[in-house]
Amino acid sequence: MNQASPLAGHNAFTGDRLLREIAAREKIAWAEPLLAEAGATVASAEVAGLARDANRHIPELRAHDRFGHRVDEIEFHPAWHELMSLAIGQQTHALAWTAREPGAHVARAALSYLWNQGENGICCPLGMTYSAIPALRLQPDLAAVWEPFILSSRYDPRPAPMQAKTGGTVGMTLTEKQAGSDLRATQTTARPAGPRRGPGEAYLVDGHKWFFSVPHSDVFVTLGQTDRGLSCFLLPGWLPDGSRNRLLIQRLKDKCGNKSNASSEIEYRGALAWLVGEEGQGVKAALAMTHLTRLDFAVGSAGLMRRALAEALHHTAERRAFQRALIDQPLMQNVLADLAIEVEAATLLAFRLARAVDDEEAGDKRAALLVRIGTPVAKYWNCKRVVGVVHEALECHGGNGFIEEGPMARLYREAPLNGIWEGSGNIIALDVLRAADRSPETVPAFLDEIALAKGGDRRLDRAVERLAAELARPEEREGRARRIVERMATALQASLLIRHSPPAIADAFCATRLDPDGGACFGSLPAGIGQRAIVERARIDG
Repeated sequence: MNQASPLAGHNAFTGDRLLREIAAREKIAWAEPLLAEAGATVASAEVAGLARDANRHIPELRAHDRFGHRVDEIEFHPAWHELMSLAIGQQTHALAWTAREPGAHVARAALSYLWNQGENGICCPLGMTYSAIPALRLQPDLAAVWEPFILSSRYDPRPAPMQAKTGGTVGMTLTEKQAGSDLRATQTTARPAGPRRGPGEAYLVDGHKWFFSVPHSDVFVTLGQTDRGLSCFLLPGWLPDGSRNRLLIQRLKDKCGNKSNASSEIEYRGALAWLVGEEGQGVKAALAMTHLTRLDFAVGSAGLMRRALAEALHHTAERRAFQRALIDQPLMQNVLADLAIEVEAATLLAFRLARAVDDEEAGDKRAALLVRIGTPVAKYWNCKRVVGVVHEALECHGGNGFIEEGPMARLYREAPLNGIWEGSGNIIALDVLRAADRSPETVPAFLDEIALAKGGDRRLDRAVERLAAELARPEEREGRARRIVERMATALQASLLIRHSPPAIADAFCATRLDPDGGACFGSLPAGIGQRAIVERARIDG
């Protein structure tokens, strides 16, 4: 008696009012059948079981065969491959590049948002494959070979060269153990494989990489030093003759979370690779990819928050204490409404940047400025807030939330990782300052976006004044980077909520995130906020 049922069998797209509103506002009706299909898939009992099995039976490295030959294969539970097949079949990795419709990046972001609710572990290879296209297009001859293969919707798990497979995925490996985020300290070297040298030419790569996610991918974007400086390379996992490229997997990481996904340490020993872009311009080439991976982590963190909120709402609606459902009790309702406000703000922030990427692709220069400075802002803030949201949603379940048989423990272990991948908090905050310094027009573009809600709430107007003053202060600017980025994020979120959300949600956000009297913990909404209406808006239809 009095135990909540599993949350399954609904549709995570058609049942989500906010996501439907975004789809309507962004005019992506062309994608709604696919989004509805994905929404049903990720919320199904089948995917819940696959996610459980893929995390319980984690990947294992098989470095050698029984004869002692080096094979460097990773064995996954069949559940992993089934999840990958479902997500790739729904074009979660490719829709932005294959749709040829307005709002393609928004639609692809919606797929990512949904699949991060299904199983986060598979979203790493999906996101890297999506984000690799701009870097690959720096080298048109390589793009012509690899794009059709990696944008295929036919998942093929076999460890084999491209010519033998129906489709593949992309990995990215930049960091080394002595360098971390300081990419200029890379020690991996690359030398020309032949007499000619130039974009698209073959090189031999030697060195190591400390965090090498998805080492079973088919092709990788990596960095190495040439005599002209740090350069970017495309390195296949297998060679055309069917042999493994000289990429040796030394061990798999034993991670806190993200258990279903394989991350590794590797060595290159004369691995064959092709130069992407110009020699000595490796960071610039890699950034063509990392801007989109950072966007995907902002989207994915919002999706993870949404799943945690949905679980908390479902549990508290079905669990009773003191003669009432938990969801009807004033203090629990305060917590749930506060979480719902946070999730809506995070979701609007992520999708606004996805739309800006679409506009940038269409040649909008103002949108390009917003993408440059807004993407790291969204990545930083959503990846910070997801940890607290998931923790509080877990607490709504009591002890049941901390048990591995349910989904909350897995979500809790996943929550911190997006804040580390593709630049931890300090690196991302400093990147915002770098964008402001190197492209001075980015700050006015960002403030102009916020100003679209000018006059909508006096607290936002005051917050913008404080933000402008903060940005103008020259002293100890680097040490204040997190404070600056937090204010940028919350101001933009408030602007988006004022423009697009019910007044009660915008008012509550401004009162608790912009006003100095806001509480430090979720569940500290002031009296007079329409908490029940906010909670009902966040509940899944059906």
